[in-house]
Amino acid sequence: MIRPRHLPIAQMLAAVLTSLLPAPATAQPLFTDAFPKEEFAARRQAVMAKIGDGVAVLSGATELPSYAPFRQNNQVFYLTGIEVPRAIVMIDGRSRTTTAFLPPRNERLERSEGPVLVPGPEAQQLSGIERVVSRDAFAAMLADVADEGRPLYVPFRPEALGAATEGQVKAHAAASFSDPWDGRVSKEVAFMSRIRNAHPAIELRNLDPIVDALRLIKSPREIALVREATRLACEGILAGMRAAAVGKREYEVAAAADQVFRAGGAQGNAYFALVATGANAHYPHYHALSAPMADGDLVLFDYAPDYRYYTSDVTRMFPATGRFTAAQRELYTVYLRLYQALLTSIAPRKTPSAIVKEAVVKMEAYLASASIGDPKVKAAAERFVGRYREHRGGMFGHWVGMEVHDVDAPFETLQPGMIFTIEPALTIPDDKVYVRIEDVILITEAGYENLSASLPVEPDALERALRPAR
Repeated sequence: MIRPRHLPIAQMLAAVLTSLLPAPATAQPLFTDAFPKEEFAARRQAVMAKIGDGVAVLSGATELPSYAPFRQNNQVFYLTGIEVPRAIVMIDGRSRTTTAFLPPRNERLERSEGPVLVPGPEAQQLSGIERVVSRDAFAAMLADVADEGRPLYVPFRPEALGAATEGQVKAHAAASFSDPWDGRVSKEVAFMSRIRNAHPAIELRNLDPIVDALRLIKSPREIALVREATRLACEGILAGMRAAAVGKREYEVAAAADQVFRAGGAQGNAYFALVATGANAHYPHYHALSAPMADGDLVLFDYAPDYRYYTSDVTRMFPATGRFTAAQRELYTVYLRLYQALLTSIAPRKTPSAIVKEAVVKMEAYLASASIGDPKVKAAAERFVGRYREHRGGMFGHWVGMEVHDVDAPFETLQPGMIFTIEPALTIPDDKVYVRIEDVILITEAGYENLSASLPVEPDALERALRPAR
């Protein structure tokens, strides 16, 4: 190696050491390593078993009209792991094979943003998909399916991207379509319309219930991703609580969590940060993030990341000063004991109704023994229990997975691998008082695991956790 005269010795040594290191990885991976290709293949095999002689077709997300990272829609990612804009996937139940149709190589885009997966043998090897061909070939293969008179399964529900949820995308699509100054249809409706126009006799069936049922029970690797998303959520919420102080604004609390999420490898947020101080907590999805925290405020903090396409959903409440007043402690403790009555009643292979029935017995026993000084808190607690007495079946929380309010599917009892949250609220509407915490629960063979148990909920433990920053 020739040493340039102008190069200092230290820089020369650094250059030598650098030359000995492995070559850096490409700008971005061509295929995800969140799951092995065999797990994606197993999911597709499960779909094939349900569609029989039919064919399932899914249309991937498009590129964004902004400088924002591309994120595949959840159904396509769940079944393939492919993160390429405008991908189309065909799953053939008769031949038990999958074909991915990808756009051709765009050298100009790759020079700007890095390589992406393109049709060919390398894409087949990386993804485990039997055929990865040009998107131009899709029309001919679709025509063959139509000519054979085979049913076509497609997603009916609008795609979920980023912080979207099943309920949100449905509501947004309906509002857009019914708006007289908008009238647009979802990408899925447009895709089905194109198929029907080209092949009027083809029978379209809804793929969503099939995939949703698969997503309801999480695999060990999925559980690991939700666990990591929950760990980041807990660390971020704790960092935000420690950053809080009287006079600071809600966005400063959220910013502390954002730093934790980003440093932990999150690709985005599962939902907007809910930091609500004082009466703002009365609005369950308040997210203006503008108000300063005041002495005497209880602060609600509900936030979690999107980690490799999987999410979490954790909430805590804490005093802005770092210490509960006597009134705050009574209100919070009464709520917490009722909350724990529900939490400790959760068990595998039980119906939600049976769990709630057992929880009500515990709640009533607590109210009978507790000495509650504030009559408003006592009345709120009685209303809280009354709502559970009137429970008429159905889930008492919401599922968590690729979406923060994950997809639903019919079920009878809670089974190992299901993940959901509980987040009942205790309210005093006239005073705009709202108290809520939320934990992420994994059903196991032996019982349940509280994935967010590392984040304190007991009043004394919360104060001790906040103390280092006070």
